[in-house]
Amino acid sequence: MKVLLTGGAGYIGSHANKLLTGHGFETVVLDNLFRGHAEAVRWGRLVRADLLDYEALSALFAAEKFEAVMHFAALIFVGESVKKPQEYYLNNVGGSLNLLRAMAAHGVKNLIFSSTAAVYGTPERVPVGEDHPLRPINPYGWSKQITEQIIVDCAAAYGLRAMVFRYFNAAGADPDCEIGENHDPENHLIPLVLKAVIDPGRTVSVFGTDYPTPDGTCIRDYIHVTDLAESHRLGLEYLLDGPRGGEAVKFFNVGNGEGFSVREVIRSAAKVTGAEPKVQYSDRRPGDATVLVASSEKLRRELGWLPRYPELEAIISHAWAWEQKLAAGG
Repeated sequence: MKVLLTGGAGYIGSHANKLLTGHGFETVVLDNLFRGHAEAVRWGRLVRADLLDYEALSALFAAEKFEAVMHFAALIFVGESVKKPQEYYLNNVGGSLNLLRAMAAHGVKNLIFSSTAAVYGTPERVPVGEDHPLRPINPYGWSKQITEQIIVDCAAAYGLRAMVFRYFNAAGADPDCEIGENHDPENHLIPLVLKAVIDPGRTVSVFGTDYPTPDGTCIRDYIHVTDLAESHRLGLEYLLDGPRGGEAVKFFNVGNGEGFSVREVIRSAAKVTGAEPKVQYSDRRPGDATVLVASSEKLRRELGWLPRYPELEAIISHAWAWEQKLAAGG
């Protein structure tokens, strides 16, 4: 079975690539390497191209026989999306449209799409289930919700079968320390905390200490990136088993179902590393939800998914090994 991974040189895509090849799939990674890393494509084959280049995309589909596509490629930074909305809509929506056009033209019917909890906006209840109203509050979230709707429409029109995975906070690194998180710029809490431990000149910013939570800081659901990749493998195998009736597009939240506050993350990182990072406390950021925790009950029930690394310390320990490797030039 040959699978195309768009954005497979990125953080989550590279972990999915390793997992799929370990289960016998043949993979091809398509990435423009704008923020991906060629060295992360240690399995399968890398094709450097952009989803906005439809001719290159169509040529790739003509040359290969893909059974399925995993679509990871996207711009992902909320703050950046507010400053550069046109780039986010062009890249995330336009690129997805080109991909769906190429799939339809070449008869590829199976898709797994990387969506986000940002489609829910500020949650009105937690844990957040898949039936929660969709109310994005930034262009990034809107770009993902629009793409979700396009996928639903393409399923009705062209016989597409798809799984939409709405990620909560992906974290950690490959337990074998072969790949990990390496964003530039980095805006995820766990790597920022660990980088501040490695470099005492860096400071971790904590935005808001007056939230109605036990310690006053925001609470988030952190899911190990390997567990996130495993959900995609299970979804892929479900799709490849063939139609089973019911919905052509299935939606799943992917999270642990447990939340940890910003201060809990910092304390856990100090325990894992044996060092305290410097912390700077600031006012709340607009749009930050107090608590954002997934209900993953549907994912567990329908796909049989169970996280291998649900504990925060395990997630941070793997991330810490990776950050040390990066700092050593590995």
